[in-house]
Amino acid sequence: MARIFPRWTNLVPLALAVALPVGAVAAVGGAWYWFSPKYTDVGYQPKQPVAFSHALHAGRLGMDCRYCHDTAERSGYAAVPSTQTCMNCHAVVKKDSALLEKVRESWESGEALRWQRVHMLPDYAYFNHSAHLAAGVGCVSCHGRIDQMEVVQQKEPLSMSWCLDCHGDPTPNLRPRSEITNMTWDAKAAGYDPSKDATRVRAVQPPQHCSGCHR
Repeated sequence: MARIFPRWTNLVPLALAVALPVGAVAAVGGAWYWFSPKYTDVGYQPKQPVAFSHALHAGRLGMDCRYCHDTAERSGYAAVPSTQTCMNCHAVVKKDSALLEKVRESWESGEALRWQRVHMLPDYAYFNHSAHLAAGVGCVSCHGRIDQMEVVQQKEPLSMSWCLDCHGDPTPNLRPRSEITNMTWDAKAAGYDPSKDATRVRAVQPPQHCSGCHR
């Protein structure tokens, strides 16, 4: 009786038995990496309406983060500075600079500048800036060396696993509240131990249960 299929087709089931698991692992691994915030979000750097240099303002001029983001310590959100905040300085400093034309237009028209958010969490994730700053988590832990960035970009994934790593062991990211905006402060060099900080009224116990962040 003549064969219907050639002899090599006997190897097809074996090939499928090997290829399917390998392909499944590759697909899961690829999705885990290329669809993760570490790949999709880190490095995000939107174009802003005005070329604002944090390296100049927060770095070389040494301006405190809270001057512009003035609600970070008392609100769940770190406010984007209003045109009034910019004009507090630029009504005098470089008041005729072409780079600040849109700021002056905003001031004269009363129409707010449309700054683009860089660090964003999904709506189903609850985050409170004031709680973290009150605990002594420095700006640099989540935002990186902002004082060295000409254009701000996202440096950390801000993913659930990334947050839980800190919630499980917050000590490496804690500092005195007086140093929360100090980008160069180093806990090891300072010999800082949160458990021996007399200014702390209670221990830091960040939630690790679902309702802590999903309310």
